[in-house]
Amino acid sequence: MRIGGDLVVETLRALGADTVFGLPGQHALGLFEALRRAPELRLIGARVENNLAFAADGHARARLTAQPGGPVPVTPMIVSTGPGALLTLASLQESRASSVPVLGISSQVPAAGLGGGRHGYLHELPDQAASFRDVVKSVHVVRTASQIPGALREAWESAATVPYGPVWVEIPQDVLLAPAALPPITSVTATPKPLAPLPELTAEAARLLGSARNPVILAGGGVVRSGAQAELRALAELVRAPVLSSFGGKGSIAWDHPLSGQSWLEDWHSTEFLAGADVLLVLGSGLGELTSNYHRFTPRGRMIQIEADAGKLESNHPALGIHADVRLALTALLEAAPAREADGRAEAAVAELLAKVRARIGAQSLDLEQRVLAEVRAALPEGTPSFWDMTVLGYWAWSAWNADGAPIHTAQGAGGLGYGLPGALGAAAARRGPVLAVSGDGGAMYGIAELASAAQHGLDVTWLVVDDGGYGILREYMTGAFGQAHATELARPDFVALAKAFGVPATLSTVDGLRADLAKALATPGPSVVVLPALLRMFEPTHLDHPEQ
Repeated sequence: MRIGGDLVVETLRALGADTVFGLPGQHALGLFEALRRAPELRLIGARVENNLAFAADGHARARLTAQPGGPVPVTPMIVSTGPGALLTLASLQESRASSVPVLGISSQVPAAGLGGGRHGYLHELPDQAASFRDVVKSVHVVRTASQIPGALREAWESAATVPYGPVWVEIPQDVLLAPAALPPITSVTATPKPLAPLPELTAEAARLLGSARNPVILAGGGVVRSGAQAELRALAELVRAPVLSSFGGKGSIAWDHPLSGQSWLEDWHSTEFLAGADVLLVLGSGLGELTSNYHRFTPRGRMIQIEADAGKLESNHPALGIHADVRLALTALLEAAPAREADGRAEAAVAELLAKVRARIGAQSLDLEQRVLAEVRAALPEGTPSFWDMTVLGYWAWSAWNADGAPIHTAQGAGGLGYGLPGALGAAAARRGPVLAVSGDGGAMYGIAELASAAQHGLDVTWLVVDDGGYGILREYMTGAFGQAHATELARPDFVALAKAFGVPATLSTVDGLRADLAKALATPGPSVVVLPALLRMFEPTHLDHPEQ
């Protein structure tokens, strides 16, 4: 007998899902019975709901990177009511901040309990949906079985419409368990609407770029998400504009391209380079705290901002705001912007900028940190994605990681701990070949249980844990601000022994042996752990010497 849960699974399959991330619960039994009867839909589990949501996020990011410009891959995630649902909130905040298309599906108390009836059902909340409305893009509450296909289609379209983001669907327990009166669902399609720029705005942007003496481009995460790397490079070469990338925009242009100013955005030389442009073209970025060197950036010329999220247009600085998908807007600009003669000035400016950055970093005795990051990068096979937690080495990677042939994904959208391992597990479910996760010892404890998930599903993830004895980045911040740290030092397990207890091979490494140990682990199918005891430091901040202007 088909039940309401079957309608959910059939609709997901019709919409194009092939993998679902799920963790069972009492109210969600109808969903998991339907998944049992649909072996063509791969089910990946986790031990904790917040890690499950991070894994769904990592799966969606990996698929977005793998097929830029194609149909937007939405990743479904299924959890149960109340505590299970609420545990996903911090992870969904990261998906929202980083514009990742995740479809969260939660069971609910029986339909009679919706609307705050206070019947005392297990897991009952006065209004569960209210907890999600300010976190996700859209919330969809189902009350009858006939509403299931339409709600899921609407939610899927919402997640896949730029700006991408997580969405939330709730379905009551009794609806999921009741016999399904609808025939099998096979033909649901979602058609996200393209967000094209207004032609008069792109014409004005092209005019400004054509008249600029010193144009500069800032490439944000929207360039990567829209698959607009080729269009960006073509425009930069057409108008001879240097390109700097935000941390989320790494990989927008080749790291060593003569016009690439790379992504040292917490360096004042980069801040001033952007501020000194007479026309600054900002692509897919809201110029938030990290991109603006903690809001010390103050543009002195004209700014053009192309952004799919209307709320971010001119949210920090006046601009010619163009509400559009970055790839569509760049395509229009390429047709309208005049070519500039290649006179070498832009390339020389980029070389001078990078020389200044290297000199500043080189004066701070940070050879160990740069070496460790270089060893990690050198160990990766071509095309291997990496997922980074909020840790000192991860903060280095934001600025210094060369993403050519090694896509990087971080939790810097919302900045929560625990993203590295579960995000990488999700990516491993989306691709063939290894995935790297990087955590500190503090962040590692957030997701340590997912070693069991990695072993159970045979996911090809190598997890590098940099063990510095505590919350290293917070130790640095506190010491810098107050001269000493408090509550940052942590008791922690023997990570090698603990990994082996999960049946996961593990190695205690050294700086000298790190490249070989990582390369060996990455070349061996299945999960593995490499532990590096090391006390790493951050480079000195530059925003503290430059008060807000």
